[in-house]
Amino acid sequence: MVLHLDLFIMTILTNLLRSLLLTTIFSFLTPIILIGTSWMSFALISCLPNLQKIGQSGIAQIWEFLATFGSGHPGQGCLVIAITCSLVGVMFDTYVFCQNSRFN
Repeated sequence: MVLHLDLFIMTILTNLLRSLLLTTIFSFLTPIILIGTSWMSFALISCLPNLQKIGQSGIAQIWEFLATFGSGHPGQGCLVIAITCSLVGVMFDTYVFCQNSRFN
């Protein structure tokens, strides 16, 4: 009985850790990709002669937004947003895992 219980707990723990690792990675990368795509879109728009001011304004606003979260450094702001999204994703995944474990 004890061996069966230990195996059951190890299976649950392994599934939880694998799920948390994947959630952490994807939740961390998603805002970085979103911010990078937005910045790249505005950079490409700024290459067009008629839309140059709109593209430059968009880039400046993204940098200002990121600098707000990074104490004046846009790179740190991007990391702060990514880490925060990662923590929220882990908390949500833990909640869902506990809910599924309770009902199964």
